[in-house]
Amino acid sequence: MITVTELRERMQENPFRPFRLHTSDGKSYAITNHDMMFIKRNGVEVALDLDQNSVAERFAKIALLHITAIEDLTAASAA
Repeated sequence: MITVTELRERMQENPFRPFRLHTSDGKSYAITNHDMMFIKRNGVEVALDLDQNSVAERFAKIALLHITAIEDLTAASAA
């Protein structure tokens, strides 16, 4: 299981390395900058549908128990 500590460490890396969260329902979420995800006690909120000013149209709430993997994103897979 992914922990809050692992997520926090990943979000605080300098320089930031984009990554993808995989969830138990088969979905995945690309985290391309450190402002796209908020870490909460038992889960995260991921910004979705960013406009040209990086303002989110909506958020996905994901429980920690449902995050199955963290994968590094390459420039080609970030799209």
